[in-house]
Amino acid sequence: MGATPARTACRRWGYPPFVTPPCSTRSRDGEAGETWFHTSMALDRSTIWPYEDGEPGRFYYSRYASPTIVEAEEALGALEGGHALLYPSGSAATSALVLALLQPGDTIALAEGCYFGTGVTFQALAKWGIRHVEFDQTQAPPEGVQLVWLEAPSNPYLTMPDLEAAAAHPAPVVVDSTVATPVHLRPLEHGADFALHSATKYLAGHDDALLGAVACRDETAAGELRRFRTVTGIVAAPDPAFLLLRGLKTLELRVARQTATAGEIAERLRDHPAVETVRWPGLGGLISFDVADNAAALRVETSTRLIVNATSLGGVTSVMESRARWEGERVPPGLLRLSVGLEDPEALWRDLDRALAS
Repeated sequence: MGATPARTACRRWGYPPFVTPPCSTRSRDGEAGETWFHTSMALDRSTIWPYEDGEPGRFYYSRYASPTIVEAEEALGALEGGHALLYPSGSAATSALVLALLQPGDTIALAEGCYFGTGVTFQALAKWGIRHVEFDQTQAPPEGVQLVWLEAPSNPYLTMPDLEAAAAHPAPVVVDSTVATPVHLRPLEHGADFALHSATKYLAGHDDALLGAVACRDETAAGELRRFRTVTGIVAAPDPAFLLLRGLKTLELRVARQTATAGEIAERLRDHPAVETVRWPGLGGLISFDVADNAAALRVETSTRLIVNATSLGGVTSVMESRARWEGERVPPGLLRLSVGLEDPEALWRDLDRALAS
């Protein structure tokens, strides 16, 4: 397969292609330097650290801070151009952010067609008096809301938000950029107040770390979130943070390959007689497409040999599933979501083409 013009597609959406800022680091002798990732990658599983001359030092109890978590947060913060905090999962990051920012009676404007689990989380928080309304994120958010929640791109409909219109809204703006990653989009540079990730997906990238993250544009807001995280105990563990550091080393390479392969597969799917609709926003490794109905989708997802029939996305292994099993009537019955991994593109297409012929 030839290379996909993902950079051109990124510019079409107005976002910078393949953003790969270096992480600022310091060597052991204190000299400032730049590297794409932090190099020490120390896994420290301790929960306590001795006081220094009878006083707590930077690290003393892991609910407040720990070396591996801080190292991973600094690396991700440098990539996003802000101040990053880690959480035990993407859903934990969502819950913590909403509970820290809002109060009973407040309303969230949620991007229509975004990740199903986000709306489910908001429904669970309704008993605390927090409401949400859905809106078309390609347009301006509605008035009278206290938080705007976008997704770039939405999952599984893969629409891109109007970031300029959202930034003009008086409410704080959250952009879930799990699928775009900092390689394709840094929301804080486009006026968003917070960038959220399910770091389980592309950032960690190997389907072996459960982790969430929020990057804040404002240092004061980051401090408030950090205090809320400490007192509520919504704290990530060091092992997945260590795996995140490992994943960030190859993030740009993985995402570039996944984007190129996804673009080629999306083009071929558009020409396939068994496929009715194809969605790919021109960036990232996620595609969704529709076949005739639920039964057809089941046949396709269970007929692949290389592509794994499983949930989640963003890993080095390609996975595909019918989303109607989780989302019901919210999606077309024949909608399949394909997360493209790092396998040989031609082998992936042969596998998918054979499954579609089933």
